[in-house]
Amino acid sequence: MLCVWWNFKGILHYELLPSTQTITSAVYSAQLERLAQALREKEPALINRKGVMLHHDNARLHTARITAEKLRQLAWQVLPQPAYSPDIAPSDYHLFRSLQNFLLGKKFNNEECLKNALTEFFASKSQEFYNRGIKMLPEHWAQVVENNGNYIVD
Repeated sequence: MLCVWWNFKGILHYELLPSTQTITSAVYSAQLERLAQALREKEPALINRKGVMLHHDNARLHTARITAEKLRQLAWQVLPQPAYSPDIAPSDYHLFRSLQNFLLGKKFNNEECLKNALTEFFASKSQEFYNRGIKMLPEHWAQVVENNGNYIVD
């Protein structure tokens, strides 16, 4: 499982979980702590002055008590997500779609080769690519409302 956190500028932090590991609220909370460390290193102004606004879906691990407590501890705001709308996350409709095209037909001998390919892909995208993906969020939210919460098909 690939977990990615990004902003208008690019990738802030990503983790590739071992194929045997299940993501739980405890695992996710530990990831949020590592993300906070990456933010302190890469975007200190965001942490110190502006604050973090996180957008994730309504998966159980994102709404679990352990996760909510971690988010309170970090003092991060969570952008509300309409119920049953997993397809409006910018990662889903923008980043992962492009990543899918990049990975099409590629085979990796081991996890390290995959990580190198992911790093290459993320680095190959311009700041405008990341910026555009996030700026498309209001448009996708409107589509969800127009579709009465049904998946967006394009």
